[in-house]
Amino acid sequence: MTDTPQRTRPLRVLAAMSGGVDSAVAAARAAEAGHDVTGVHLALSANPQSFRTGARGCCTIEDSRDARRAADVIGIPFYVWDLADRFREDVVEDFVAEYEAGRTPNPCLRCNEKIKFAALLDKALALGFDAVCTGHYAKVILREDGTRELHRASDMAKDQSYVLGVLDDRQLAHAMFPLGDTVTTKEEIRAEAERRGLAVAKKPDSHDICFIADGDTQGFLAKRLGRAEGDIVDEAGNRLGTHEGAYGYTIGQRKGLRIGTPAPDGKPRYVLDISPVNNTVTVGPAEALDVDALTAIKPRWCGAAPTGPGAYTAQLRAHGDETPVTAELVGEELRVRFTEPVRGVAPGQAVVLYDGTRVVGSATIAATERATAGATA
Repeated sequence: MTDTPQRTRPLRVLAAMSGGVDSAVAAARAAEAGHDVTGVHLALSANPQSFRTGARGCCTIEDSRDARRAADVIGIPFYVWDLADRFREDVVEDFVAEYEAGRTPNPCLRCNEKIKFAALLDKALALGFDAVCTGHYAKVILREDGTRELHRASDMAKDQSYVLGVLDDRQLAHAMFPLGDTVTTKEEIRAEAERRGLAVAKKPDSHDICFIADGDTQGFLAKRLGRAEGDIVDEAGNRLGTHEGAYGYTIGQRKGLRIGTPAPDGKPRYVLDISPVNNTVTVGPAEALDVDALTAIKPRWCGAAPTGPGAYTAQLRAHGDETPVTAELVGEELRVRFTEPVRGVAPGQAVVLYDGTRVVGSATIAATERATAGATA
């Protein structure tokens, strides 16, 4: 098996350049490998000033300029493509709708699925490009039979395969991740960027959500959805306090609950359930967050869909650990059972299945089965 970026035939490659150090080094490596590379920065906001300014490597005017300077140094053509409308509809509006429904979405995963490897890839293929190159840490393996597999990066500490688990066969066939085989520290990547003369070498990494300017997710949602006061209750339904919008909470949340009355045992309380129907947030002890199983919908497979029950590992959040599971596709639903209970699993998150380092696929968590009482969230 070989990693796709190492193919000897030169390709026409569209390098998505966010303005950060990873995408710049990825584009430079693709060009150095002999591919015909063109850089493109995605304008994802109709008003870029509304996105967070500073060195974030994602969506601001500064980032566009940083990407252009990097392309100039690499010596490749560079363009800015306006995908603001698609981004608003497929990522921002989806984010708001999911929170309004009491779920916890992952906008970065949705951006990879709908923007970078759908809208961008479709446009790239229409223009005659062979592949889209990004700075993600993951690997596409080309098998002897011509099929492709998505695998974790060589360096698990930087692996980003979780947010790429939504890519299907067609998308993997045109994906290039030049950093996937890199077993180095981030400082070594920065040192490489500096050796290449890329000014982004010392630029801080991007974090949080690019389209929330001040990092205040609850405030952002309140502006979009309005304030809606409701009750905070315990598992027995006793009213403990009030909130200004159930959408501002996530399963497993501990801080910011604003409950005046302490628990009888004096232990912290956590968000156990969010009900948009009656605008109620239920809180309880940490052990009530333990989950035995989950049901997930809208599965997407990085290859053929699995048949019958199988043993895998699962990852439930972008920087989470793997946990052993059994999983089975039943109709259009993925049924997952954990070998040991896991804590704080929220509907709306993605569950990504792995077979060793290979990414099997991803699905959106719809419901969970709690270990303590067999309750379903």
